[in-house]
Amino acid sequence: MNKSIKRISHLFCIALVAGFCQTAIADTHGLEIGVLKCSVVPGSRVNLLIRSTADVVCEFNNSGTIEKYKGETGIGLGLDLSFKSDEQIGFTVISASSDTSAGSYALAGKYVGGELSAAAGVGLGAKALVGVGETSFSLQPLALESSKGIGVSGGLGFLYIEADK
Repeated sequence: MNKSIKRISHLFCIALVAGFCQTAIADTHGLEIGVLKCSVVPGSRVNLLIRSTADVVCEFNNSGTIEKYKGETGIGLGLDLSFKSDEQIGFTVISASSDTSAGSYALAGKYVGGELSAAAGVGLGAKALVGVGETSFSLQPLALESSKGIGVSGGLGFLYIEADK
């Protein structure tokens, strides 16, 4: 196994451990209220080495109630040496309170946290994001980020979403 594949494997393992540890901590202090699935809009990704952005469309499923969101995701500060396509991201939504009804597009807002991904053909990644400001939700990895492409990225990730009515 060559050195670059070993490094990607190590980065991926670190991301998995960090994501699962943060999920376990959040699960003891919050309540799972649904699933947020996001897809990167094809052709919207912009990589600027230490910052990357991409437009997303998202769907939140709260026990059968569906809310649609649109926004932007990426790395605000870090390293992005990747060229990806067909990106899908899934999060378990955790509420800080016992109120289980997000409703009325309550997930709209800004989320920041750690992000790490690697791709060599098929790509995998992990994100753990927490709401900023009035948002009392955190987004934990439901499944790994999936993509097609090549490269590695990691740093301070973000997700900004708003209602897409």
